Amino acid sequence: MTQPRTGTPLAQALHTAQLTLAAAGVPSPRVDAELLAVHVLGISRGELATSVMLDATFADTQAARFAELVAKRATRLPLQHLTGVAHFRYLELAVGPGVFVPRPETETVVQHAIDAAAGIEHPVMVDLGTGSGAIAGSLAHEVPHAKVYAVELSDQAYPYAKRNLEPLGVELVKGDLRDAFGQLDSRCDVVASNPPYIPANAVPREPEARDHDPHMALYGGGADGMVLPNAAQSTAARLLRPGGYFIMEHAEVQAEAIAAMFAASGAWDQVCTHQDLNGRNRATSGIRR
Repeated sequence: MTQPRTGTPLAQALHTAQLTLAAAGVPSPRVDAELLAVHVLGISRGELATSVMLDATFADTQAARFAELVAKRATRLPLQHLTGVAHFRYLELAVGPGVFVPRPETETVVQHAIDAAAGIEHPVMVDLGTGSGAIAGSLAHEVPHAKVYAVELSDQAYPYAKRNLEPLGVELVKGDLRDAFGQLDSRCDVVASNPPYIPANAVPREPEARDHDPHMALYGGGADGMVLPNAAQSTAARLLRPGGYFIMEHAEVQAEAIAAMFAASGAWDQVCTHQDLNGRNRATSGIRR
């Protein structure tokens, strides 16, 4: 005689979660439901898909934990705060409250920095305002012959950066990007930065960013948000050798102002605006004169 199945079917739980998250306005309800499920179950998304096809179930305790996480995500608490990890290029980064959750558009910035290091035997690379360590960690992981440095000021973000970057050999310091790494003046090959840049009155629409990303990591200072981007540009000019490469992320609406800032500094040749994967002007680079 066949034993009755116990527990909540995964397919049913995922469908219910998807409906709940969609009703809450979560942009990717099915993906988020699946990521919460694999977090609870300790399996991959591929394994989850197989389990659904085999009509597997959540144990009661797992079902309760999954429902709890779905309810929290429905309040627009960031998915990464619930799972404790953010995926960025080839890295899995520890994240949580108090640290900026890295975004896919920054992956393009990293690629330009990696490309700039091609052909340099032992490049010296710097990440100004590292946050979780996404840029610095990716540079260290994908350019293993480089010496990578990173700086972070936030008391809350620094422990996450330390946890993420120590295994990769990045030299991390706690400090201000405005005066960091005096010992490296004119010695660096590549500098990258995703500084705070949002203008004071441009409050993000997404609740995940507006309510949960630290303001210190969002707002660039001044009505136009350009104070910290300008500081990052000045520090990069100080750190780079002639011919060194600097790239910085910014808001799409700031592209023209950032290019003008690069030009006005007198430090840069070949100033170039770069688009993200959605075709938006989201980064500017220059070669140290």
